[in-house]
Order: sequence, then C-alpha cells, then structure tokens
Amino acid sequence: MQDEMYVDGLPNPIEAVLFDKDGTLLDFTGMWGFWTDCVLNDFRDQLATRGLRIDTEEFPQIWGTFHDDQGRMNGYDVRGPLAMGTMDEVYAVLTWHGYRAGLSWAEAKIIVRECLARAEEEMEQHRPARPLPGVQEFLEQCRSEGVAMGVVTADDTPSAIKHLQWMGLDSFFDVVIGTDLVERGKPFPDMLLLACERLGVSVQYTVVIGDTDGDMEMARTAGAGYRMGIGEPGKIRLADRTIQSFHELLNGGLNR
Repeated sequence: MQDEMYVDGLPNPIEAVLFDKDGTLLDFTGMWGFWTDCVLNDFRDQLATRGLRIDTEEFPQIWGTFHDDQGRMNGYDVRGPLAMGTMDEVYAVLTWHGYRAGLSWAEAKIIVRECLARAEEEMEQHRPARPLPGVQEFLEQCRSEGVAMGVVTADDTPSAIKHLQWMGLDSFFDVVIGTDLVERGKPFPDMLLLACERLGVSVQYTVVIGDTDGDMEMARTAGAGYRMGIGEPGKIRLADRTIQSFHELLNGGLNR
C-alpha cells in the first residue's frame, strides 16, 4: 500500500510527481547553453557569407538568454522563449530574425533548419546533459515511497527521452510527454492531463515541479494538487512553494 505523503503538513495521498525537464531535472544552461552557442554562432556565420549581419550583442534578444563577454550563453530568462517555448516556436523566432536581417522567409527557414541539424550533431557528440544537484537522490526517494513519476516538457518526446537516457534517469519515469503528443503545449493543461491519464492517477493528487510560470500555469489550469517551483524565490509567482535545490526535499520528502 502506498505511503501517505504530506504537503504543507496536510495529509494528502500523492499519487504522482510530474517534472518539467529543462531547468528542473537537468542543468538548463549547461545543455541549452551549448546548443544555443552552436546554433547562434553558426547562424551568424551563415548570414555573414551572404553579406548580412547579426551582432553578438543581439543574441540575448533572440531567445531571452544572457551571455558573457565572449558571447557564450551563461544564463536565461525564465519568462523567455527558450525557457518556455516549444521547439517550433524557438525555430520560428530565429527564422524571423533571419528575415529581419535581410533573408527571404523561405531562405531563413532553410538556414535555420540547417543550423539546428548541425547543432544536434554536436549535441550527439558531446551529450552535455547533466542532472541538477539532488535530482537523482530525490527520484530514488520518490520511487522508494511508491510514487509514480513522469516528465512533461516543452521539448519533443524523442529528444526528451534521449536527454534522460544521457543522464541515466530514464528508468525512473513511467511516462514522458512532449509537446508533440498534444494539441497545445504549456501553459495549457493538455500535457499534464495526458500524463495523468497514461499513469492512471487523479490530477488533483499530483504534484508538479518546474522552473517557470508556464509549468505552474499548466498545473493550475489542469487542477494539480500542488505546484512546486525550483529556482530563485520570487521569480516563479504561481508556485505554492519554491525550492532552490532538490536537496531541500531529501529525507523530509515534499513536506520538508
């Protein structure tokens, strides 16, 4: 029989914990910083060969990212398109910047897809996905308590599964739902509702953990039992509680 877990000191039969992937389970800047640098530097070079220009200083405005003096991504806006958008939305934003720089829309689409394909090859070679501190220990704790677990991500499902495999975390999850499996991605409730349906759990007895208000809004509109943010306090406004690290949940569980 499943042990009871407690939320804010109140007994609640938590049937499942559903996690966002990027910025929640894995180090967002480590992986997507690598990918962003590959794509944007390639995109800049492709424009240059056509006599067009996009300055490194413009990079932060494309996807809502922060960069160091050498132009490398070293942070991101949790409200921005890279953090909250679907992959198709991310592609479309970069395509628009190509058009804005002087490409035709058709040429911009082709160049963006080629840049993305080359970035994926680099990702496959380097596999830069790394779990955030305390993630594996918390997943082991949830599994030992008999709680079902799943992933709901703005990424496409095959990519999400691959990233989990790179980190050795895929076996913890009973379901992985990406934007490609639903009509509407975050902040709409579709992914969460589908995950609960496939797990055979009630959404009101589900905890959702994520690093953006898109995750929290998805949880709210779906009717999830509890919304937990991970990140800097005050930046995730719709969370019932925000933690800075999964270490805060070890040993004491979700009520700690």
